[in-house]
Amino acid sequence: MTGIMSVEDMRNSDAATIAGGISGKELMARAGKAIFDSVSWKAPVAIVCGVGNNAGDGYVLAGLMHDAGIDCKLILLEERFSEDGKYYFDECAGKNINVCNIDEMETLSGFGTVVDCIFGTGFRGEVKGKALAAINMINESGAYVVSVDINSGLNGDSGMAAKADDQAKPFTCVYSDLTISIGTFKPGHFLSLAKDVMKRKINVDIGIKPLKEDIFLLEDKDAAGFFGARPNFSNKGTYGYTALIGGSKRYSGAVRLAAMANAAMRSGAGVVKVALPGTLYHDLLPLILESTVFPLSDSDGEAVYNEKELAELVSNVKTVAFGMGIGVSEETAKILKYLLENYKGRLIIDADGLTLLSKMDRNVLNNTEAQVVLTPHLKEFERLTGKTIREILDAPVENAVKYAKETGAVVLLKGPSTIITDGKTTYITDAGCAGMATAGSGDVLSGILSAVCANGDLMLAVAVGAYVNGKAGELAQEKYGDISMVASDTVACIPQVLKVNIFKG
Repeated sequence: MTGIMSVEDMRNSDAATIAGGISGKELMARAGKAIFDSVSWKAPVAIVCGVGNNAGDGYVLAGLMHDAGIDCKLILLEERFSEDGKYYFDECAGKNINVCNIDEMETLSGFGTVVDCIFGTGFRGEVKGKALAAINMINESGAYVVSVDINSGLNGDSGMAAKADDQAKPFTCVYSDLTISIGTFKPGHFLSLAKDVMKRKINVDIGIKPLKEDIFLLEDKDAAGFFGARPNFSNKGTYGYTALIGGSKRYSGAVRLAAMANAAMRSGAGVVKVALPGTLYHDLLPLILESTVFPLSDSDGEAVYNEKELAELVSNVKTVAFGMGIGVSEETAKILKYLLENYKGRLIIDADGLTLLSKMDRNVLNNTEAQVVLTPHLKEFERLTGKTIREILDAPVENAVKYAKETGAVVLLKGPSTIITDGKTTYITDAGCAGMATAGSGDVLSGILSAVCANGDLMLAVAVGAYVNGKAGELAQEKYGDISMVASDTVACIPQVLKVNIFKG
């Protein structure tokens, strides 16, 4: 796994590294050299600098370019410098590197490469004045754009930026071809707008030792390590029984998507029980092959509470996924309440289940013996927490961690990249794509999670499930395009992810 640090943790770790004997000047020199070595520079190069240490990295870079014979120009927002930055700016002046003020520039077109050193990961708020003008010039330059540490205008923790009046670039931040993170990645390199404003990103290590490590990026090797190889001396019971509870007359496809083409079975489950209103049994039976079907008592296609049935259904299952298209009636609320009060396995609550949960006392989560996994998108998380979507987007990791701590649940907060946390450790999965913004994607995820969560560490299992789902979605988008793909296309790509992407054939 790759470590990720919040902006505050990086600031503290940077300070501790300096206190430990590595000077700020040395760290700045290392950053500039790492940036220089990471790019095939196309001259002439414009390096647009703000006033902080991010600008200092740009001054080091300019000096290295001059020494290498690469034509470059420093463009300053202001002649104001950090202490370490001033040292390297004076070196640039001593080398007679071309320097001008942003006010002297009408355009940055004509440069082969433009380097964004305006802000850093500590930026918050709204971009104004010269910085706004500089960002617009960079975005309109037509050059290859390199952002240092993070795209200026983008929040390092949330990955959000202010809205802009531009259809092509609708947010006020630099849109980069390459973003070079310094030290470690930050959450903002993955969350919210990151995929839309960074074509590619890399991280360079300059010797800053993290003081705190509780956020991690999940990678292929982590998923492969979780699944391992199956021994021949095993059977379906070895890998767990799981139950998918959902469906209603209006939303019969939801639970079917979780089970169809063995979304759960192909993710490792031994036996899948599909529990759905009995009236839908005959309509769905031809579409459910390897799974078993468990008809629930119902009224006109809507599930009704039957304690005896539920006790039988969950008596031997390791995991239950509840809520996919189940509806939000008083009867389905009773079913969820029963599961929370009586089931002792791993309980994944999704979709309508989250809506039902949002209407219950939060103590129901604190008092359950089940290991609960919640899979909200932003609107569902708004209902659960009482916070606005904007408040959630401004601090997504912080809000997810806080809710997980308060409830004891594992929270999987959906987005362009997924946040998974138990309140102590947080994983981010960078898998997924725009084509997954389609009906049924969450149902597919629930089917995967119900199988993957049957074994192993729960937090890691949830993260691996999200990773498999995202990677399968990416393969589906490659095949059908972001507009035309549907959720069942993601299901069809799960085997390839497990066999090729994770286990490399």
